[in-house]
Amino acid sequence: MTSVLLVIHLMLAIAMILTVLLQRSEGGGLGIGGGGGGGGGMGSLLSGRGTANLLTRTTAILAAGFMLTSLTLTILAASDRAPRSILDEIPIIDTAPAQPDRPSVPVQ
Repeated sequence: MTSVLLVIHLMLAIAMILTVLLQRSEGGGLGIGGGGGGGGGMGSLLSGRGTANLLTRTTAILAAGFMLTSLTLTILAASDRAPRSILDEIPIIDTAPAQPDRPSVPVQ
C-alpha cells in the first residue's frame, strides 16, 4: 500500500512541477519570462485566458492531491512504529533487600 501511494505521490509531484513551469510568469521575480508577444517564448504559446485558468485549476487540484498523499504517507509511516519511551531503555535495578546469610552452625 505504501509503495503504491509513494509512486502516486511522485507522479503528482512531477505533474505539479510541469504544470507550474507551463504557466505564464507574472513577471518581476528574476526579470525573465513574463512578457507577451515578441520573442516567441512560452508567452505566445499560452496567451489565452482560458488556458491560464485551466492551468491554475490543474495546479490547485494537483497540490491538493499532493498534500493528501503526503498526509496519508505520514500517517502510514507513524502507524508502523510502536511508541517508545526513554524510560523503557533504563535497566531495572533490583532494590529488594538482600537475604541475610544463614548461620553455618545450627542454633540450639
